[in-house]
Amino acid sequence: MGSATTRVVWASQPPACPDSRRPVPLFGRSKSETPTVDSTSMKPGGKGRPTPTRKEAEAAARAKAKVPRTRKELAAAQRSSRVESSQKVRAAMKSGDERYFMARDKGPMRRFVRDYVDARFSIVELMIPLLIVTMVLGYSGNPDLASMGNTLLLGTLLLVIFDILLMRRRMKKELERRFPGESQKGIAYYSITRAMQMKFMRMPKAKVKIGQELPEHYR
Repeated sequence: MGSATTRVVWASQPPACPDSRRPVPLFGRSKSETPTVDSTSMKPGGKGRPTPTRKEAEAAARAKAKVPRTRKELAAAQRSSRVESSQKVRAAMKSGDERYFMARDKGPMRRFVRDYVDARFSIVELMIPLLIVTMVLGYSGNPDLASMGNTLLLGTLLLVIFDILLMRRRMKKELERRFPGESQKGIAYYSITRAMQMKFMRMPKAKVKIGQELPEHYR
């Protein structure tokens, strides 16, 4: 047998592409595509945070100064808040702004009750003058005059009670006509306590004059 000559043929590799040595970006973006950062919106040395304006800085400083840090400051802040709230309520009582009224004074029915009581003449308006007369008669030294003063005072008190009961009866009819089906809980006490005060002492302040005609609707 003849010896066979084995020929090994080495396949030549294809020439390398000129761009094959160029590194391929890992996330599909080259360095030239990196977005630029606007240096005007960043604070130098501020770790990338925008520089606050002067107005924002002043507002933040005021808000920080208002926050109580100790128990004493917290108590002072609460006391100041109560005083401010009381001042708003007193101002509303005089101006008639129901937004700051207490719960007992809010609502169209309570507003009608106040106007009804304020629009009528009450015997209570005569209490202070009669008390002065009674005191003068009592200190006159004359037993007859002192007895007359006591009788006058007692008669005035009876007239006040009768006047309030009459007012309550008439007002109840008006409430049933103007506010049908609505609860009148607490209205009697509310109207009586207001009627027992002198008109200039009533709060909320009276908005109608004696004898003034009241509007038909209060809603």
